[in-house]
Amino acid sequence: MKIVIDDNIPFIDGRIPGADIRILPAGKICRETVHDADAVMVRTRTRCDASLLEGSNVRVVATATIGLDHIDIPWCESHGIAARNAPGCNAPGVAVYVWASLLRSGFDPRKHTLGVVGCGHVGGIVAQWGRRLGAKVLVCDPPRAAAEYTDHEYISLEELLEQSDAVTLHTPLTRSGDCPTFHLINEKTLRFLKEGAIFVNAARGEVAETRALCDAIRSHRISKAIIDTWEGEPVIDRELLELADVATCHIAGYSRQGKERATRMALEAVGECLGIPVITDGLQGAYTEPSIITREILMEKFDPAPLTAELKSHPEKFESMRNGYPLHNE
Repeated sequence: MKIVIDDNIPFIDGRIPGADIRILPAGKICRETVHDADAVMVRTRTRCDASLLEGSNVRVVATATIGLDHIDIPWCESHGIAARNAPGCNAPGVAVYVWASLLRSGFDPRKHTLGVVGCGHVGGIVAQWGRRLGAKVLVCDPPRAAAEYTDHEYISLEELLEQSDAVTLHTPLTRSGDCPTFHLINEKTLRFLKEGAIFVNAARGEVAETRALCDAIRSHRISKAIIDTWEGEPVIDRELLELADVATCHIAGYSRQGKERATRMALEAVGECLGIPVITDGLQGAYTEPSIITREILMEKFDPAPLTAELKSHPEKFESMRNGYPLHNE
């Protein structure tokens, strides 16, 4: 039993007894290294499609991430390959990042309205914490609205943009279907944005069009931009980097607890699909809502200023900064 694993998936040593484990950098996970593997465990930098998997022995692709946009799911399904992700694994870590950055950027939950675009695992926690902090929270999520979820009062994107003092994105990246999110935020939709709003993207870079964001910041429609995910990563737009108030290297979800959950869920997927034992002892389980949420607690947990300064000084180090980031706590 051979399993190829991205070397940026932590806490993995000794957890798949008896298997032939090959731990490789993402750039070395290629057709030649996976052709005789039974499973691959990856992160977002490995594109899992025909170019990687065709003709291989792979039966399961397990990604230690929430997102699945790097996996060609229809192709995998049509070739009998299970594709599994880690839904919600890093949601509390992203929520800490969003709220710490918002509070440090002048958002006042007692006075301001937060707009949450996409209210799944991550957006749901961001919205819940916002209400606990005293903010008015608006939610746009057309798929959940169409499915008649009643956990929030869902409104249109245009209404949300018009009424929110800060807008934060938490959608997956999709390019087809009834509600594609590729460039969901663009020149047209930004015309609805409330003048002087704070804008946060900790979802996927391509959900927001870079040129439109730059124009909105220069015209002061966006007063402050908090950007963790970028189009074209790891090569990022230098103008948006310069204009952003908070600029980080796609680490919003990089909490220790989130990484443990992701590894656990990827291991469980491999074990289930291949019918082999895996060891998950000591890895974080399901998220438990904290009993106390205050602005002071959230601001103490994460300060984006040092990382912003480093990225602005050395944008060419985006990937090494991301891979070497010291995990924060939820």
